Amino acid sequence: MRRGALGAPGERWRAPYACDPATGHGRLVPEDGSATRSDFQRDRDRILHSTAFRRLMHKTQVFLYHEGDHFRTRLTHTLEVAQIARALARSLGLDEDLAEAIALAHDLGHTPFGHTGEDALDACLARAGGFDHNAQALRVVTRLERRYAAYDGLNLTFETLEGLVKHNGPLLDRAGRPTPRYAGRGIPGAILDYDALQPLGLSTFPPAEAQAAAIADDIAYDAHDIDDGLRAGILQIEDLEDVPFLAELLAEVAALGPGLDSSRRIHELVRRVITRLVEDVLAESARRLEALAPTRPDDIRDAADAVVAFSPPLAAADRAIKDVLFPRLYRHPRLMAVRQDADSIVRDLFARFTAEPDLLPEDWRADLAGASEAKRVRRVADYIAGMTDRYAIAEHRRLFPTTPDLRLW
Repeated sequence: MRRGALGAPGERWRAPYACDPATGHGRLVPEDGSATRSDFQRDRDRILHSTAFRRLMHKTQVFLYHEGDHFRTRLTHTLEVAQIARALARSLGLDEDLAEAIALAHDLGHTPFGHTGEDALDACLARAGGFDHNAQALRVVTRLERRYAAYDGLNLTFETLEGLVKHNGPLLDRAGRPTPRYAGRGIPGAILDYDALQPLGLSTFPPAEAQAAAIADDIAYDAHDIDDGLRAGILQIEDLEDVPFLAELLAEVAALGPGLDSSRRIHELVRRVITRLVEDVLAESARRLEALAPTRPDDIRDAADAVVAFSPPLAAADRAIKDVLFPRLYRHPRLMAVRQDADSIVRDLFARFTAEPDLLPEDWRADLAGASEAKRVRRVADYIAGMTDRYAIAEHRRLFPTTPDLRLW
């Protein structure tokens, strides 16, 4: 695969199947272009400057923010995903700015307390379409951010929104039926509502830049949850030796010398995990791209399978890592006790605000008088989903006589 810069000074090589901001599908609300930035660069910058992005600083990844200064938050996880996505995009000749924008936006819809908060809100909204963090991210960037005089949301380009919604693959099959993830409940209403305004091609794959962001998320999860779990003392090195891929890397680290301290051993393992997974994705993606021979982004969208992917052996290793992390980290008894308490905080807040919407801030309740139940509960969900961990705890303390402590130790 060809590397290097072509054309004007500073202009990087762009593959014919890469998205090009100069020939993209534009924005829902037309805007004049920038003299200094491409449309994808402007998308990235709008996401970085958004309120929702700043709030990721105090949202849980695995460990709550107060458990230690060095554990990942939703923000540091997002930045690490963006770095890996950009590295993949550069090597594959993709638009780095688009890959980075999608990576930076992919978790904007996450609730406080990580997946615990999402599960709690999903249960609370069971009769109103449920809660899905990808659909919530779309709501954030198209409706809930209010920064511009001419429109709600950030008015991002089609390609960024398409990547945000479809980065994990098509939502519909070619016959128009929901894919397995959405087969039970159907496509979230927020996605269908926006798709009616600007069709996102829900039955096709996203462009390669979005695929790079999605697999970067997998790589970051594998490496950095191992890192945090080991440093927290919840995971043990012995737990990882059950995965042959990790056992091989641990042997490499052991060969560096017996005197290596624990912190350096963990880092040496984590950086090898990232390196091997990234190198594998680049080699497998090059193979798939050569076989497909795409000449435009639509060839990627219309392909029968993803083009940015792990090889079969490393896909199996990725699954094996997750099979270890799920019971031994995410479902560890200490974490489960905290999750139970976090779940009760979210459910308490939802019930209280739904029953007494006057307790919402003025700008959140302004047009709820006489509103339907569906609108009222969705507004409450939007408000809670936007909370940081610490704000949710503070709101619970304001409204209830006792609040769980939410501490592992």
